[in-house]
Amino acid sequence: IASIMNRVRNLKNKYRNEDNITDELNCTKISADTTDNSGTVNQIMMTANNPEDWLCFLLRLEKKGVPQMDVSLLNRLIGRYSQAVTALPAEKYSQDESYARILVRFAELKALQDPEEARDQFHLARLNCKKFAFVHVAFAQFELSQENEKKCKQILQKAVEYSAVPLEMLETALQNFHLKKKQLLSDEDK
Repeated sequence: IASIMNRVRNLKNKYRNEDNITDELNCTKISADTTDNSGTVNQIMMTANNPEDWLCFLLRLEKKGVPQMDVSLLNRLIGRYSQAVTALPAEKYSQDESYARILVRFAELKALQDPEEARDQFHLARLNCKKFAFVHVAFAQFELSQENEKKCKQILQKAVEYSAVPLEMLETALQNFHLKKKQLLSDEDK
């Protein structure tokens, strides 16, 4: 398998250098079976296996419908996000924003099915990606939606202690929390 992987990497580098073949992982050019996307997933895993490619693929998959209204799509998305989280080692990508976005979105989708599993996923995201303010705000928003205001406030205050960035995002979320708003961040603030 290692030999095959090396050959694939070598071929990929060769074609990139020759500039006569377009990169098939480009977000606008992913072309694979649209029902299960196994071709694209295998392609991602066999080549770079990086958070950017995974996130691009997952966001394209999400555009196929509304997960809140389509249980089949929701299940498919949760399966693919789970696959991405498994394929991307946290110790390697904890400082990567795309990786953090994958973890957060996976937790948000899990919240539609099982709030306890979602809470576990938010903990995992916060544990692995402390430096990103949006990770903490998403977890705090989840707790607020579960009517756990005390936990929401604690998460935001801890995020400030962790020096998560951007600090302005955390300040806005805390301000909206104190104003008793249901949304910690408006769409504009996000």
